[in-house]
Amino acid sequence: MSASVRVRIAPSPTGDPHVGTAYIALFNYVFARQQKGQFVLRIEDTDRTRSTLESEAAILRALKWVGLNWDEGPDVGGPYGPYRQSERAAIYQEHARLLVDKGAAYPCFCDEARLAALREQQRAEKKSGGYDGLCRRLDPAESKRRAAAGEKHVIRLAMPKEGEMIVKDGLRGDVTFQLATIDDQVLVKSDGFPTYHLANVVDDHLMKITHVVRAEEWITSTPKHLQLYLGFGWEPPQFFHMPLLRNTDKSKISKRKNPVSLDYYRDAGYLPEALLNFLGLMGFSFGGDREKFTLAEMVEAFSWDKVSLGAPVFDLEKLSWLNGHYVRALSIDELLARLRAWRLGDEYLLRVLPLVRERAERLDQIIPATTFFFSGDLDYSTVLGELVPKGKDAPATATALGELADELDNVRAWNAAALEPAVRAFAEKLGWQAKELFSAVRVASTGRTAAPPLFDTLDVIGKDLVRRRLRLAATALRAKKT
Repeated sequence: MSASVRVRIAPSPTGDPHVGTAYIALFNYVFARQQKGQFVLRIEDTDRTRSTLESEAAILRALKWVGLNWDEGPDVGGPYGPYRQSERAAIYQEHARLLVDKGAAYPCFCDEARLAALREQQRAEKKSGGYDGLCRRLDPAESKRRAAAGEKHVIRLAMPKEGEMIVKDGLRGDVTFQLATIDDQVLVKSDGFPTYHLANVVDDHLMKITHVVRAEEWITSTPKHLQLYLGFGWEPPQFFHMPLLRNTDKSKISKRKNPVSLDYYRDAGYLPEALLNFLGLMGFSFGGDREKFTLAEMVEAFSWDKVSLGAPVFDLEKLSWLNGHYVRALSIDELLARLRAWRLGDEYLLRVLPLVRERAERLDQIIPATTFFFSGDLDYSTVLGELVPKGKDAPATATALGELADELDNVRAWNAAALEPAVRAFAEKLGWQAKELFSAVRVASTGRTAAPPLFDTLDVIGKDLVRRRLRLAATALRAKKT
């Protein structure tokens, strides 16, 4: 392959930086570096209700922490910007009009009431879902007139309804799809913003992406993308669909069974190079029985022939084992530097010490009083009884803690001022007294019944460790023998 290889990672800033993003970014990065090509970061933020600048910043920070730096992106610029989709709306509008003019797409004026009725009818008749093409049959002149008059509409892709489409996948070979089963995808929403499908294809073409390396969940969308390339008259890139990360039960990796935020792994004390090595093992065989390798060594040895399609199991025990090898390989001076950069530096200690100073009479009391600030997962075996508030039972408390962990996903400004009303509101929703829920949260997040002020403590521990501990405490209660 030539040095003109260009690949991209395109996360959506709608939540925490996901470990799956780092996994896909790793394989894009390694391939680009081996081919002396370019690795592009693009922010896909067309979901205006969920996308935030805070989430974007967290994603960029987390990918830099893990060691995957990009050549072009919203923070570093490049020749094919802007690199945020929200700043490219006019480009998508122009390309949607081109598709409509060519007959490759069409305006759809069906409102939500009609679409809901259609779905209900299809369920009743036990027919496959999907849009029935009503507006596709409109005279183009009428469609144009109604759209020009300002009638609310979306733009849909005009998919062929007969025959087959073959997707050539670099890992799977030819994958065949029956065109009759593929819906006329919405390309532009009624608010004028594009869906993933249109923006993805337009951006990949204009940014000269040569190879699309992404998760296998997107393979069923690839026929739609190929139809878009055909509609525009463009040459499509090569596609490589990586196997999804799995929980130990082979289900798709999820936050309820594994921590998925990169920030958790940083805060729990995993080394970024160990995490990258582990993610490499999820889809790549270095050769022989070798499991420990650096990013540079993976770049040198990389070949798509060495990528496995087996369901990679994200095993935390294996990650911890591998991380241990990296920790023990550090010199004492390096280990000290890593600890200071982690949570023994001035910045973090200056957040912890004000919370415990008023309770300390001697310096030797400070370390025992703060161990939960410097821990990852906690052991609840000695505090199971204290986890359950008076008058409640273990199942109800487990449910409350698990649901609160989900609720706290929505707290974007993670600080005491935002956390207290959020937890109080959740207690009210449960029908609990606030002090009852506060007690369970205190024990779950610290492993203790007595700790510094609760919400200041949660703020300092951090969002990802707190949510992980709530879920682990819930799991411990469910496993409790009655």
